[in-house]
Amino acid sequence: MRHLTKRHGNGGFTYLVLLLVIVVMGAVLGATAEVWHTAVQREKERELLFAGNQFRIAIGLYHLNHAKFPSSLEDLLKDSQYAYTRRYLRKIYRDPMTGASEWGLVRGGDGGIIGVHSLSEMHPIKVAGFGSAGNSFDGAVKYSEWVFAYQQRQIAAVQRPSFDSTGDKPLW
Repeated sequence: MRHLTKRHGNGGFTYLVLLLVIVVMGAVLGATAEVWHTAVQREKERELLFAGNQFRIAIGLYHLNHAKFPSSLEDLLKDSQYAYTRRYLRKIYRDPMTGASEWGLVRGGDGGIIGVHSLSEMHPIKVAGFGSAGNSFDGAVKYSEWVFAYQQRQIAAVQRPSFDSTGDKPLW
């Protein structure tokens, strides 16, 4: 009859390997979660830039048609001044940073809304390279500093060309 003897040298080896595997998996998952979080935040920044620019364009179109700024964001959804349905916005976009439909409003001298901004106090990933559509957010340290405001452009009057005595050729 054989006696089974217990080996004493390898008792904790499997346990240590298992702990090492768990630590490595935790580190990999932590790094993956950080990359995923950054990707999600960048996508939300793109959504914020899109929604903010839609508000800016809608406010500008409203101002061009009414010579005043809207008193509420709902004024941009349906313009009752016209016999047909005129919309400057199809919907009130939600703020992707807060998840709410509530925006910070920038009011002009007459009390009308000239722009919107996020209510989020989070720090943006993108802090430079805002070259398009009047976005001057370079150096902003939180999303609430990304103000999407309509700015009236003063265009100098272009002089009409003078014509020669026959009236067919402009004199430039």
